Amino acid sequence: MRGTFEDQGRLFSYISPEQRVAAQHPLRTIRKLVREVLNELDRDFRKLYSTTGRPSIPPEQLLSALLLQVFYGVRSERQLMEQLDYNLLYRWFVGLAPDDVVWDATTFTKNRERLQHGNMFKRFVETLLHHRDVIPLLSDEHFSVDGTLIEAWAGHKSFKPKNDQNGDGERFHGTTRKNTTHASTTDPDSRLYRKSEGKESKLCYMGHATMENRYGLAVAGLVTQASGTAERRASEEMLAKKASPHTRITVGADKAYDVAAHVERLRAKNITPHIAVNAYVTKTGMTRKTSIDGRTTRHMGYALSQGKRKMIECIFGWGKQHGTMRKTKHRGLAGVAADFLLNLIGYNLVRIPKLLVQRG
Repeated sequence: MRGTFEDQGRLFSYISPEQRVAAQHPLRTIRKLVREVLNELDRDFRKLYSTTGRPSIPPEQLLSALLLQVFYGVRSERQLMEQLDYNLLYRWFVGLAPDDVVWDATTFTKNRERLQHGNMFKRFVETLLHHRDVIPLLSDEHFSVDGTLIEAWAGHKSFKPKNDQNGDGERFHGTTRKNTTHASTTDPDSRLYRKSEGKESKLCYMGHATMENRYGLAVAGLVTQASGTAERRASEEMLAKKASPHTRITVGADKAYDVAAHVERLRAKNITPHIAVNAYVTKTGMTRKTSIDGRTTRHMGYALSQGKRKMIECIFGWGKQHGTMRKTKHRGLAGVAADFLLNLIGYNLVRIPKLLVQRG
């Protein structure tokens, strides 16, 4: 027989969010891993907050909500709070009861600055990578580095002369605009940059990642202002923490890193540069010489590194397609860097449960 349609549901529900989430839902393993990492960070959280005054929103819930924003590509905190208000899956992941009132979206502004100043996003990455189940997945000898452009939350019309005191700007067409003479009034930390010849210039930042070569997990991240030398300088900074005077490590990279001074600095730090050879003949007949010679390319490990290094594009691709990396909604170097690290964390958290199942 036909059922009776009732427009008004029952007032009370006796089913908890835990029962409503499927037993095989991928967020279950991720949530367990996130909870264990947050428990390890408890002492660090205590240092950021006063022992007196009105209780704040727990930082564990704020970080869990920000991770959901990355997992599902939610474009703003206001949309995130709207989802958190009626989405039981989101409430379950963050740790809110069905009757709990969600906080205001502006809560993220002040608390994100607090978490940034406490380096909590970086501490989260380090604690996750030192988790007892994650350590066996990581290589401590073979790495890859690369960089990607992150489009800034600023338009071309905001890119005005630095000495424009009246704010009148200048004509957009037919003028030469450079980072040395111009700056964005919307986001002064962003830089006008283009990826390659023939591409359009954009106001952007540059995100850099270090990947371990065993399973392709991100082990370090950094955001800098976009420039032609930023990738090499950032890689040296990240790899310096991985290098050891007693153990030689290798690093795979693309042709942009094939610069003599950079290669020499890596070798001085006991790092073998498995960098793609960038040698060619110009239109004028000049030969561009490479800094990577037979000392490196004759080994089988060089070919392996060149094959593995391409996996780092999966990190950037996931962050731009599923996460929030393609075009940032934050302004300032610190805010963009925090969001970039959240995307690296999100990528690792999505990958780690699958890898643990594969390893049995």
